Amino acid sequence: MNRNNFIILILIIIAIHGCKKTPKTIINNNNNTPPYVNNQHISVLTQHNDNTRAGLNNQEKVLTTFNVNPKQFGKLFTLSVDDQVYAQPLVVGNLPVGSGTHNVVFIATVNNSVYAFDGDNGKLYWKQNFTVSGMRPPISQDMASSWCTPYTDFMYNIGIIGTPVIDSAAQIMYFVARSTDGTTFVQYLHAISLLTGSEQAGSPVKIAASMSGTGDGNVNGVVSFDPRRNNQRQGLVLVNGVVYISFSSHCDWNPYHGWILGYNAKTLQQQTVYNDTPNGENAGIWESGMGIAADAQGSLYVVSGNGTVGKSAPFNNPATSNGTSENKLSTDPTDPSGRGESAMKLTPSGSTLQISSYFTPANYLDLNINDLDYGVMGTFLIPNSNFYLTGCKDGNLYLLNKDNMGGFSNTTNLVQQTVPLNASMHCQPTYYLGATNEFVYVWSENDQLRTFLFNRNSNTLLSTTFTSSDSGPAGGCGADLSVSSNGSLSGTGILWASYASSGDAGNTPSPGVLRAFDANNVNNELWNSNQTPGDNVGKFAKFSSPTIADGHVYLATFSGQVVVYGLK
Repeated sequence: MNRNNFIILILIIIAIHGCKKTPKTIINNNNNTPPYVNNQHISVLTQHNDNTRAGLNNQEKVLTTFNVNPKQFGKLFTLSVDDQVYAQPLVVGNLPVGSGTHNVVFIATVNNSVYAFDGDNGKLYWKQNFTVSGMRPPISQDMASSWCTPYTDFMYNIGIIGTPVIDSAAQIMYFVARSTDGTTFVQYLHAISLLTGSEQAGSPVKIAASMSGTGDGNVNGVVSFDPRRNNQRQGLVLVNGVVYISFSSHCDWNPYHGWILGYNAKTLQQQTVYNDTPNGENAGIWESGMGIAADAQGSLYVVSGNGTVGKSAPFNNPATSNGTSENKLSTDPTDPSGRGESAMKLTPSGSTLQISSYFTPANYLDLNINDLDYGVMGTFLIPNSNFYLTGCKDGNLYLLNKDNMGGFSNTTNLVQQTVPLNASMHCQPTYYLGATNEFVYVWSENDQLRTFLFNRNSNTLLSTTFTSSDSGPAGGCGADLSVSSNGSLSGTGILWASYASSGDAGNTPSPGVLRAFDANNVNNELWNSNQTPGDNVGKFAKFSSPTIADGHVYLATFSGQVVVYGLK
């Protein structure tokens, strides 16, 4: 080969190789076949990302304030399932399922089904149903009573409701499924393989509990867990080898109590039983579906709703009592045996939980009488601080020192800070750490989106708030919020909001909308699902926050699907 021909050959080889494209981290999935490799493998293993419940994924490297817009961002595909989705979708990155490893999204439905889909292209890896053989999921008509007829908190099936929790190291998911034959009602804790959906050793375990007490529904001085009336609404938590499950009620249908039950994550043996009103009534743990917050030491942080505060007179007709705690004789509101209308720090102690700190508002009696539950809003621990954000249906935010919450005073609230809002607080708030500021976001029903600066010098929410001009959600449900960012890098902080665009989602399935805002300036809306035909959400899934992971937003709906958004 002469020199000129050799040079020509070299130039051809360089040209051919120079035309090859380097794989990008952007996913184009209109045909369920991504042409690019997704190099992100972030996991979301529990409700609102981690046990603080702050709702921040600060490892998102694809979605930014520059590319989340109607031209570049939108609906990629949908994941079809067999019923409504109340639980927040969870994601495990780089899971060895199918051939190779994949980012897998897990979805639980009210029909007691769990699905494992490829989070990047929608491929179904497995599906399992966990209704007890010969039974069905409970339905809303099973909960109708003199307290609320018709019962509209749920429209039909009431199977898996609380968001599961995942142990990624053990490759196990934990969740509660409910079943009935119309007479007998049962709830089971399941531990299943992430790879196949198969039950693990000891799973499932029937949920049951009892303890000594003279409270509502007691039989011979024993109060027992009622699997029909106790509603497993909050997300589960896994901390220090224990899976904790909390319970509220269906429409305040007595008798019920606020229970927290703990199970050994390896053996599924019950090791913790706690009841917040064993000698009283009610005090369900609601928090708009957000999970129990926990710290690294294993302490739990919860807020209870309407119920007995302190001691209560014995229930004279315990099996049938429909009395309410505000009409019972209550003495010594500081007595730990009754902790309705209270925030609590609960520390494991033997086979139960010990109240190591608490706060009960001075006006707890008025809250009870007027159905203004303290525990209605989702709560979270402000990351890397000693502070716990809570909210009450009377419109007050309470910022608490998690180790010294304030106790009870009949004259004043001895808390870190009280912030009054004109809102009912059925919502899931969130948090963002920006380059120069820390933000807390709250968007209640019938109110504007509110942004508070958290000041590390005073450890308070600054009284000057940034408020959007949008009137936001109406009816009985506020917005469910999450934040994504690439650390505190400028131009990456995005606040995601899901809510009903019309109607009263508290009682009726309603059209939903997903919106994205600049997390540093919520008056700058980047995108919303109603701007472009084909991006629509379907029916809003109340109390299920958007899950942001690996360049995608996974949004639960009541339309029998999870919608997946990303860069087009």
